[in-house]
Amino acid sequence: MIRILIAEDNASVRSALRVCVELNPSCKVCGKADNGEDAVVFAGQLKPDVVLLDYAMPVMNGLEAARLISSSLPQCVLILFTIFASRQLIALAHQAGVRQVISKDGGSIHALMRAIDMISGKAA
Repeated sequence: MIRILIAEDNASVRSALRVCVELNPSCKVCGKADNGEDAVVFAGQLKPDVVLLDYAMPVMNGLEAARLISSSLPQCVLILFTIFASRQLIALAHQAGVRQVISKDGGSIHALMRAIDMISGKAA
């Protein structure tokens, strides 16, 4: 079972992500955070296999959270799910330990599901 932590400040998006993640029977949402600081704390407590991070969150953004999570949990897969998917942000995200950046656009849910399917296939 792939354990996934969702870090997203928008409650509606967080809920939609949970539904999408749990469509994959190999995945389970183990926790939710509404800011980057809580994401770091929950990641340390829950030790998820995957953390889905929004970029623009209060208290601490997704890149800062990714740096801290990747340094304490290097085996954890980090996915940045953002509306701000510029080349510069993608480069910074990879430097912070993010494996994949997915843009919140029309096909984003499909891209996210493919990424989760790839992760779950590798873990199986």
